[in-house]
Amino acid sequence: MKKLSEKNLYKAKWLSLKEIEYVNDDGEKLKWEMIERTNTTKTVVIVAKLVPSQRYIFIKQYRAAIDNYVIGFPAGLVEASDIKEEAKRELLEETGYVGEVTDVSPEIKSNPALLTDSTRLVKVEIDEEKYENKNPKQNLEPSEDIEVILVNKDKAKEFLLEQNKKGLEIGIGPWYIFGFNL
Repeated sequence: MKKLSEKNLYKAKWLSLKEIEYVNDDGEKLKWEMIERTNTTKTVVIVAKLVPSQRYIFIKQYRAAIDNYVIGFPAGLVEASDIKEEAKRELLEETGYVGEVTDVSPEIKSNPALLTDSTRLVKVEIDEEKYENKNPKQNLEPSEDIEVILVNKDKAKEFLLEQNKKGLEIGIGPWYIFGFNL
């Protein structure tokens, strides 16, 4: 497989649609469409656990593309190179919680058949006994509608299934982590 060319089909403020021409191993020329962000292609997804209660932070967020709410993890676009600081900033903005990063994944792809984005999963522990975590206050942008939901690990799958039965969508991250009993 080898990419031969890339053509911009459409470019807007946040996204561009491109057509790629490539050749397969049999020498056949093929075309594929893909989406690329115009501002940044890096995202961070935060898997945050409160200690000592062992509850995890989920968010319920409206997504205009599907005209529905999605249960997911705090996440956002990042531009700076310090992923740990960017994750802590996103967590604070979307949930009001302050925590410490305990692990960071390598760059991974969430949907490489369609998107060029790279994602880093960041594991965060939140000391819920700290003063700043007693009454967390979100700092949302006007375009954001996010509800913070705390769920015990042993109830997470049940919670996700309940939300789905209510008509909400489930994000890929929460299901990967809590949906299967691996």
